[in-house]
Amino acid sequence: MTSEPTTSPPPAAAPPAPVPPGESRPVRTWAVEDLPALDFDPLLTELLRDEPVARIRLPFGADHEAWLVTRYDDVRAVTSDPRFSRTALLDRPVTGMTGHMVASKAALNYADPPYHTQLRKAVTKAFTGQSTKRLRPLAQATTDRLLDAMERAGRPADLMKHLHGPLPMAVVCDLLGIPEEDRAELASWPDLILSSGPGPESSRAAKAQIHGYISRLLEQRRAEPSDDLAGVLAESLAEGRVDNDEAVSLAMAILISGAHAVRNNSANMVYLLLTRPDLADRLRAEPELLPQAVDELLRWIPHRNGVGLPRIALEDVEVGGVLIRAGEAVYASYLAANRDPEVFEDPHTVDFDRTGVGHVSFGHGPHHCMGAMLTRMESEVMLSTLLTRYPRLRLAGRPEETEFQSKGLIRGPRELWVTW
Repeated sequence: MTSEPTTSPPPAAAPPAPVPPGESRPVRTWAVEDLPALDFDPLLTELLRDEPVARIRLPFGADHEAWLVTRYDDVRAVTSDPRFSRTALLDRPVTGMTGHMVASKAALNYADPPYHTQLRKAVTKAFTGQSTKRLRPLAQATTDRLLDAMERAGRPADLMKHLHGPLPMAVVCDLLGIPEEDRAELASWPDLILSSGPGPESSRAAKAQIHGYISRLLEQRRAEPSDDLAGVLAESLAEGRVDNDEAVSLAMAILISGAHAVRNNSANMVYLLLTRPDLADRLRAEPELLPQAVDELLRWIPHRNGVGLPRIALEDVEVGGVLIRAGEAVYASYLAANRDPEVFEDPHTVDFDRTGVGHVSFGHGPHHCMGAMLTRMESEVMLSTLLTRYPRLRLAGRPEETEFQSKGLIRGPRELWVTW
């Protein structure tokens, strides 16, 4: 069963002719303005169709330029090719989405193999299937408790406040081993860091607070070992596999992305299902379809604004018929790759029966998200519980009345008012 398209797919176009070395390209100024609800960025649609390797300028560092690749095969090539480096970004001016560095310089985001591989090994024990299996009943119990409280508060209710905000934070805190009494203190910091709006001062202050908290937690785990992620990191620290800055940056990255990204992604899924009751009805009728449906929602939903971190070409490399020179910055759009019509039939359609090639919503190559299994699990728990517990769940107002966040790097509703 295939649902009706929610966005008209772009017309087919012939592949672009190869660009000879040295030929200049016009530069697109990509303002990355807020888009309504889950609308797909029209510039990405245009570039994917007409100019899959394009020159861009982003809102910050406007005196610099970068390449942007949008096709699925090119995105996978750039993000897995060691000739494109994240480490080379350090202390280098590149046009970007924010005026400040979101991740620590010691973080995974700026590491290349083999150093990147070494850092990942320090935490992979906490991201196994067994770990996700251990956390699932905790996530389910927390979901049930949060929805009980929501019902006591009465209708209508804001799901961002009652479920999508607190559950991902609770799960990542369970993963790290952060005690209940400390969790409220942490709740607002990820939003300040992953935003292009509040500015670098607020971001730096929030990062400093999280850094201090995580440092104290790791010291505690060194004195009192445990099998949670903080304990795994403390063990790696004691054995010299990582230093303190590396251990803290790993924990911070997991806390920030785990709490913030899952909150918004899961809320986007619920918003889509509530504005497409045919999709929700099908999942109620065929609950066994949920894991496959979650993957399709991950592919279809444009979960971020703009693009993430770029890479620097270490030598001349041809991508999609275009020569990228050594030293040039290259962005790869996972969002556009997920809508590539050469790879996904009717890519702008939500199709729960879709099989075959996998999406790249969790990235590709060495920087593929370690928390992919955990994210899927949380989304499945939230969706299955909401759909089962509330057969008449619906938005409390018109879809266009749902306000989405402004100037966030990750897209999602500011509030999601529902009734049942």
